[in-house]
Amino acid sequence: MVLSFMKKIDNFSSSLKILKSADFKQAFEDEIYRTGVVGQFNLTFELAWKSLQAVLQICSVAGARAGSPRDILKLAYKTGFISDSEVWLLMLKKRNLSAHVYNEQDIDELVVLIRDSFIPALSVLEDTLREKLEEAELDSWD
Repeated sequence: MVLSFMKKIDNFSSSLKILKSADFKQAFEDEIYRTGVVGQFNLTFELAWKSLQAVLQICSVAGARAGSPRDILKLAYKTGFISDSEVWLLMLKKRNLSAHVYNEQDIDELVVLIRDSFIPALSVLEDTLREKLEEAELDSWD
């Protein structure tokens, strides 16, 4: 079971690595590239919250088995898995709206948020998930 959870985290990490490697200068100059950055963000966010849910389950956090992304994010904040709930709820909102953004100014704003706020928050989550998973594995040896 832990292996399937590790696979989720590995998929999230791989997706985040791709997002981090984006050339944000090019994203502001090229519409197709910008669309790719937004798409990669959407994928990374999806993998992030599902990985978060998996680690919450491994850590036996009540309420982690079922729930919407919003429910999982609130639970993660409440239990200390994430510290900046405002960024995460904004990330959720922007992910939900990104499929309906047609205005170039809004897309540029989203790209700036991805670069300046969302990637750092996703990176912190990646580290936190690995730490929590390691703690859970150590606890299972006791």
